[in-house]
Amino acid sequence: MKGLCLALFLLFTITGKAKADESIEIGNAIIRLNTGPDLPLSEEEVDSWVRRAAVAVTNYLGRFPVNNLYLRVEAGGDEPVNSGVTHGNFRIDVRLGPDARARDLRQDWIMTHEMFHLAFPTLERRYLWMMEGLSDYLEPIARARAGQLSSRGVWREFVEGLPQGLPTADEAGLDNSSIRERIYWGGNLFWLLADIQIRVRTSNRRSVDDAIRAILNKGGDGGANWTIQQVIRAGDKATGTTVLKDLYDELGLHRGDIHLDNLWRALGVVYKNGRVRFDDSAPWAAIRASITARSQR
Repeated sequence: MKGLCLALFLLFTITGKAKADESIEIGNAIIRLNTGPDLPLSEEEVDSWVRRAAVAVTNYLGRFPVNNLYLRVEAGGDEPVNSGVTHGNFRIDVRLGPDARARDLRQDWIMTHEMFHLAFPTLERRYLWMMEGLSDYLEPIARARAGQLSSRGVWREFVEGLPQGLPTADEAGLDNSSIRERIYWGGNLFWLLADIQIRVRTSNRRSVDDAIRAILNKGGDGGANWTIQQVIRAGDKATGTTVLKDLYDELGLHRGDIHLDNLWRALGVVYKNGRVRFDDSAPWAAIRASITARSQR
């Protein structure tokens, strides 16, 4: 008992007071937000940040991916937002650096990225690119659809970043890659190409949206251990195509042959001096526009 009392005394001495979790309701889901001491921002600002990310994810998926989430935000790191980690389907940890300001949270992508991990099953480590790439791909799109990011901002990010995901001359497919750029940007590119190809094959009636929602609705959240074959079968069935299978064979097992300049021309994405404009006469301009179109939910 004395040991317990001493521990409680130290806890209160270090933190000043014990903070109760705040409950944030998003549809039928509950996010239990726990904030540590010495955060550079107010609880209200942190709350708004969490809600903004949750709204973007919910808007994309049609629901928040899990019913209950424990979210711990504590101080630490050098960047405004640091070290986002998602644990299965029940917990996310994120740290805020000492110089974080409210505007940093309004522009942040990490919280949205981590919440999307809740919506996709855990695969073998050799397929880390598929998991990380999906969260990287969906995050800016979901924020654009929720009015939190401009469509030009999304495509500028893709044009500037995706070349980092292309294989070098001595690399094979994405499977088993240990290179960070290949895991994140290469995986991101896989999902962008999948989205475009699904839309092209179905005359824009189906998309990656349908594949991810179907996987989640079959129980494929972050707490489920799936095989890549399960992911591909569920996703392709939802879109009525073989796009995920075909693209995995091309880019997962082999290095593929991707020409990004041709892709941008087909989509009508024109990049010059750090700025993006759109060519609406391009053959896939309607597909480009639909990917980031504001949701009517």
